[in-house]
Amino acid sequence: MTRLADVARASARVAENPARLAKIRELADLLKRLEAEEIEIVIPFLSGDMRQGKLSIGYGVLQAARTAGSESATLTVRDVDSVFDQLRATKGKGSAERRQALLRSLFGRATDEEQDFLARLIVGELRQGAVEGVMLEAVAAATGLPAAELRRAATFAGGIPQVARAALYGGGLEQFSIRLMQPVLPMLAQPAEDVASALAALGSALFEWKLDGARIQVHKAGNEVRVFTRNLNDVTARVPEVVSVLQGVDADLILDGEAIALRADGRPHPFQVTMRRFGRKTDDEQQRRALPLSVFFFDCLLRNGEAIVDRGARERHDILRQILPASVVTPSLITGDAAKADAFYEDALERGHEGLMAKALDAPYEAGRRGAGWLKLKRAKTLDLVVIGVEWGSGRRKGWLSNLHLGARDPRTGGFVMLGKTFKGLTDETLEWQTRELLAREVKRDEWTVCVRPELVVEIAFNDVQQSSQYPGGMALRFARVKGYRPDKRADEADTIDSVRQIFEAQSR
Repeated sequence: MTRLADVARASARVAENPARLAKIRELADLLKRLEAEEIEIVIPFLSGDMRQGKLSIGYGVLQAARTAGSESATLTVRDVDSVFDQLRATKGKGSAERRQALLRSLFGRATDEEQDFLARLIVGELRQGAVEGVMLEAVAAATGLPAAELRRAATFAGGIPQVARAALYGGGLEQFSIRLMQPVLPMLAQPAEDVASALAALGSALFEWKLDGARIQVHKAGNEVRVFTRNLNDVTARVPEVVSVLQGVDADLILDGEAIALRADGRPHPFQVTMRRFGRKTDDEQQRRALPLSVFFFDCLLRNGEAIVDRGARERHDILRQILPASVVTPSLITGDAAKADAFYEDALERGHEGLMAKALDAPYEAGRRGAGWLKLKRAKTLDLVVIGVEWGSGRRKGWLSNLHLGARDPRTGGFVMLGKTFKGLTDETLEWQTRELLAREVKRDEWTVCVRPELVVEIAFNDVQQSSQYPGGMALRFARVKGYRPDKRADEADTIDSVRQIFEAQSR
């Protein structure tokens, strides 16, 4: 059995070595030594995560559980995984004491080195540079399989660990293909400055309205319809309108689209209003009457058993329109004419929508990736950033966590690069909510600032990106304000520091 000490030391060596190839070699060596049942435990550990998800254990609780380290390294990764399972399952009256006892017992069996590793893992502060791309290449190095094949399998499997296990211990990658009732991660887009820059990058393109709704993926097999969020959660019971739209369609399908609440005049409600429909466990008839949902589909991934993700966006666009009624398909335009695209853009904005998506006509559907073939155009510049810290408010905001520290994702390290702070755009309701949610994610604090686990994504509007010596990325957002939190997005879906740099360089030109 693999000892936790071996994983902790490999993690430390990966973190200390900036060279990508050295990281890959270190990870591959460890992967080859793991037993089959350990792979789905250790790969999340090496990526700063755990199989059970977040345990919601604060920094103070962990510090109280730490004891003098064990002299011998006998703790195995399975021992740790078992305790994490117990912590996850411990709820109800007296759970705080039981969780504290479990943690104290775990730390009592760990060496000082292992305690440090566990503490940083549990609070989400384990940053070792083993991001998804590096981990996939490590699996490729350990198995001799092409990284591209592994990446494709991982997108359809919903993660790397199960693919790594199949690759290392048999089973084949063919089992990981797109299929009905198994949701896949959505394809994401990169920002573009305007229509002209999108056409310069893509040539003639497919333009579609960009709706500010809830991203959904719908699977239809016969009479069964299931609806999943962008985080792959099943929300079928909460959106009967979506189900009813597809029950009359004579095809088995996997569709990508948006559910959105519209006003009586057809203009959209704010995103946060739409998301009220997704905050309930089951459909509420009264809420449905007060806030009905519309659905618009913009892509088709599978039709009657045939995966079509590798076909170009134009062909998938045509298939979608052959299958579905025009009323539930996102309005679109295929053109290389900037004037026509600009007019289409203005029409979308006048109707209250965010802007446009621009897609390369030959672009495949790259599940789980922010592909260069999809670009998003929004008149108001916005970025999806992660809250990495927050300052206590003063005056009428005293007692609330107010001033947000905003971070863009660094795809090379898995960490976040601070781009500035803002307290603008926050309502009293949001201040109350974010104070509660951010304190639940507290890692440490000083007199003014609370550092938090980087989990909450917030959409930030801003005027431009300016050069700054104050922040490590050399850039800061000018006139940043909160547009709204994005509970539908994970931190690893936030915009990257590379995207911010592209905006900055485009402004400079």
